[in-house]
Amino acid sequence: MGRSANLPRGLVDRFRARDGVWPDDTGCRMLHVDMDAFYASVEIRERPELESVPVVVGGIGGRGVVCSANYLAREYGVRSAMPTAHARRLAPHAVYLPPQFDLYQEVSRGVMAIFRDITPLVEPLSLDEAFLDVGGALRRLGLTPGGVGELIRSRVFEAHGVSCSVGVASTKFLAKLASGMCKPDGMMVVPAASSLEFLHPLPVSALWGVGAKTAARLEELGLETVADVAAMPLPRLRRKIGVALAEHLHALAAGVDERAVVPVSREKSLGAEETFEVDVVDRALLRRELLRLSERSTGSLRAKGLVGRTVSIKVRFGDFTTITRSRTLPVATDVTQEVYRVATELLDTQVPPGAVRLIGVRIEGLDNADSAQQLIFDAPERGWREAEQAADQARSRFGSLAVRPASLLRDSPERTADFEPKPE
Repeated sequence: MGRSANLPRGLVDRFRARDGVWPDDTGCRMLHVDMDAFYASVEIRERPELESVPVVVGGIGGRGVVCSANYLAREYGVRSAMPTAHARRLAPHAVYLPPQFDLYQEVSRGVMAIFRDITPLVEPLSLDEAFLDVGGALRRLGLTPGGVGELIRSRVFEAHGVSCSVGVASTKFLAKLASGMCKPDGMMVVPAASSLEFLHPLPVSALWGVGAKTAARLEELGLETVADVAAMPLPRLRRKIGVALAEHLHALAAGVDERAVVPVSREKSLGAEETFEVDVVDRALLRRELLRLSERSTGSLRAKGLVGRTVSIKVRFGDFTTITRSRTLPVATDVTQEVYRVATELLDTQVPPGAVRLIGVRIEGLDNADSAQQLIFDAPERGWREAEQAADQARSRFGSLAVRPASLLRDSPERTADFEPKPE
């Protein structure tokens, strides 16, 4: 259910903002965030001259299939999973590009890090979509669920130059429907009290699990809308389509979906990154930001009882060109000064000059601290690590600003996004 053109007239508009005011989002803790034509959008970000032309990403050989198409290409009927040869017949003038999966994965990691900065309850469904439960984050952020959705949309675009659509609702099912209906680059809020008003006019194909064959079977039974499914007595529906499917569809048609967000947390790497409000050229300022990011990343390592062997930095320039550089240490560490030393060496020796839009630090090759032997370079036996552990204790008691490196007490360059370290 991804295009509003197939919906009852006026339904979409009733659940969008009017004069800047969103529908009541009380109790709408579920968000579904879906990137817009993700692969194609990333390619256009890399090549802005393609913004006004149809773009198709996929296999370009004789048996290739379409992975992604921007919305201009979709106007010609091009769709994901379509044979590329068919797409070429529909849109011969489009630009056809082979996929760059490493690039898409990198952008996806950054987007998911934004989600996890909002809430730990993130359930990725693929590289380009995820469910979020933001109920526990509302007081901390001082926002409503709709406000969180707007925050996510702005952060994703500012940090990565691609857009997303957000559905806000009381259940996962409704949130996913809503995100599909407001594409591209939109947001929709389905008030908890208006769930059935939103759901019942939709065609039966909107129900999760209803494909073409099931939809045809339901229509043979005279069930064309979700309201029709909800109105049919459950015993009769069981006899017609089977017990399991009938109970599943009948519950969804009544707006019942008790599925919780199941977070996926794989402790393979941990880091932090930020996007500057204004591109930064001054290397001294970039080094200071690397210190701040190193401090946050290693503080999180120590809090989790982890150490890491590989230090990497990510630098995105003003034109969205992005490079990563890494170095593996002889032994694992959780010491800020050691991570910072490597990060600055990578910046100074392997990153060309230029205006920087985003900078990040990541620590990979994680292991439990108690199972890894540590060696702190250029430090006495009881040196940096003990000092940083003492600083961690002070911050836990008196706040995050209680103890800071002296260089971080000066003003930092303006940032549009500032992410706490999160596992990937």
